[in-house]
Amino acid sequence: MRQVDTEGSIRQIVRSSVEAYASGFEGRHVGEIDNPNGTINMKIHNVFIAVLGEEIQYYSALVRSLDSSLGNMLEGMAINIAKLFYEVKKSVEGPLLPEQTAIIAELLEGYKNRNNPLTPNIAHYERIKNVNRTGNPEVKTHVSDYYLIDKETNKHYLIELKIGGDLDNKKARSEKEAILEQYAILSNLLGKDADVKCYFATAYNRFGEDKEWKQTRVLQFFSKDELLIGKDFWDFVCCSGDGYKIVLDEYKKSSHLIKTALQNIKETYLHE
Repeated sequence: MRQVDTEGSIRQIVRSSVEAYASGFEGRHVGEIDNPNGTINMKIHNVFIAVLGEEIQYYSALVRSLDSSLGNMLEGMAINIAKLFYEVKKSVEGPLLPEQTAIIAELLEGYKNRNNPLTPNIAHYERIKNVNRTGNPEVKTHVSDYYLIDKETNKHYLIELKIGGDLDNKKARSEKEAILEQYAILSNLLGKDADVKCYFATAYNRFGEDKEWKQTRVLQFFSKDELLIGKDFWDFVCCSGDGYKIVLDEYKKSSHLIKTALQNIKETYLHE
């Protein structure tokens, strides 16, 4: 599985992803110049922004579109890199036992209650796995960000990716609930001896690479042992301690394509 030119393959995926993104982003926005329902045109009618000038009005609309679409590109790029090393699935379906549902609810309520001493711990997964196999199971399906299977080691990984890690309390709770249910389902399908690990991941460290990542809304529901932040995430999907360095280096080399696309879009909308 890993008999590939690892670095060359990763660089090719990054390069192709950026090329396709730049071309698509420019084509979409330039093509919508005369469409009042276009992505940018729909966002430039805020009169309170408009009084600040046409350029501010344009950038305000474009940046929101750029931020969202760039995140989608990075997610897709990471999946394609992961496919070099893992079997990649996008859903988990199977039986969820009543006792597991009860344990998950108990854990989540404990994490949520700040007066409760219960804090997230990877040992809690064992409680979900080691239950009595009684009761009528509910068959559930979860769409996964990343369900990766390492065929060489028979290890299974469930990863919830939020590009910058920005979650409110409600989303943090629901994301952890989904991860715990997927873990329970895989444990039921694969057996108690299955090696299943769960992570919350971000594509970059919003506090700065090599800085402590301390978003309390996430840490209320995820232990530090469940985190793959920035560099750790890219190293993981690349199966390399140099993964982040390779991805970022190739992205920088290709970023001129996105800059050119942005300039072309600006010229179209601001008639420069």
